[in-house]
Amino acid sequence: MTKKIVRIAALAAAAATALALAGCQSADNSASGDSGKGQVYYLSFKPEQDEIWQKVAKAYTEETGVPVKVVTAASGTYEQTLKAEVTKKDAPTLFQINGPIGMKSWMDYTADLSGTDFYNALLDKNMAVGEDGKIYGVPYVVEGYGIIYNNAIMSKYFALPGAKAASMDEVKSFDKLKAVVEDMQAKKADLGIDGVFASTSLKPGEDWRWQTHLADLPVYFEYQDNKTDDMAKLDFKYEKEFKNIFDLYLNNSTIAPTLASSKAVTDSMSEFALGKAAMVQNGNWAYGQVTEESGNVVKAEDVKMLPIYTGHESEETQGINIGTENFFSINSQVSEADQKASIDFVNWLISSEKGKKFMVEDLGFIPPFNTFTEAEQPTDPLAKEVISYMSNPDLKTIPWVFTTFPSQTFKDNFGQALSQYAAGQMPWDKVVDLFKTEWAAEKTA
Repeated sequence: MTKKIVRIAALAAAAATALALAGCQSADNSASGDSGKGQVYYLSFKPEQDEIWQKVAKAYTEETGVPVKVVTAASGTYEQTLKAEVTKKDAPTLFQINGPIGMKSWMDYTADLSGTDFYNALLDKNMAVGEDGKIYGVPYVVEGYGIIYNNAIMSKYFALPGAKAASMDEVKSFDKLKAVVEDMQAKKADLGIDGVFASTSLKPGEDWRWQTHLADLPVYFEYQDNKTDDMAKLDFKYEKEFKNIFDLYLNNSTIAPTLASSKAVTDSMSEFALGKAAMVQNGNWAYGQVTEESGNVVKAEDVKMLPIYTGHESEETQGINIGTENFFSINSQVSEADQKASIDFVNWLISSEKGKKFMVEDLGFIPPFNTFTEAEQPTDPLAKEVISYMSNPDLKTIPWVFTTFPSQTFKDNFGQALSQYAAGQMPWDKVVDLFKTEWAAEKTA
């Protein structure tokens, strides 16, 4: 089925790797022996979280008596580690896939999760991945991105004579956003800003907000039109909508478009934190860049997020872009007892007081389950914005389909073309041609 992510209340050298695994494993948490209750072997993918997961495993074993082993693959080796581990007698019972493509790769090892409590605790079950009525991956953390704005600056603008809106509540479309932004840019001196949008970072390696995140929208819309979750060829049907918002960023910025190729994401976030810009496209992970900026003037209560409006039809019901590459799967090839033990472990993570605290406070997740009360969710303002959008029954958020983009080469080449366009060195129709040609070529490769 097509993966769709909407509202919630509240986000793979095998030999060398095998040696590394031993160092990531806690002897206290060894899943050895047959307890009758089954056992859990979780193959984790983030080295920076290994210490926390070892604590989680120890706490669960102490509470339930069920052995839990956590092994963490070395950075960038998850897929090959999983391939090596699943063929062993003591195979992982709990592992992760990255979405629809990962599901297709691991179909022979993924159990149907449609009857599990943690699947049924998703506020919208369309967030899960599966097919033919079966569920093979359930997201356990989500993130979101959109247009972050400083509400203090916006309020100052709305108080000016002739403002194009009275509040952000009126900004529900690209046309209204464009009117407000262009008027603000004309009155930037009155607002004490250098530009409405922080600089559009198009320096090589710093252009992911545009060649990946912004491109997510037109690709998703085209997928929807074709009732699919991937395509070998794209028409870039919604290139005008992409250009709409990209031009708005470039032409109403703290810098001239010709300077964008010299800017990094940190430059952009610094401008926002210092009050030089009122808006910046980024995700909830960027809040730390704001608060850690020396001289930050943006108050937590003023940090808000707006959907990325592009002029697409029915965008008044559009939410922000929310997604994940982190889905729990249960190994269908292990014993029923081990499968049940693994399901019980995940249920404990999302329903017990101790498990939920690990999820939010220690692991730092925005968890997509209705078992978390508002008080148990993350407290930083951008996390709150993500939760708010996912909780709104009137809005349909945009899923992360950029996980289906053909390659990093495609994204890099598209980003370079965007940089040349911003500098006036490539006409837009050539950018569109490159997008379509590179997509098809890389998908074929």
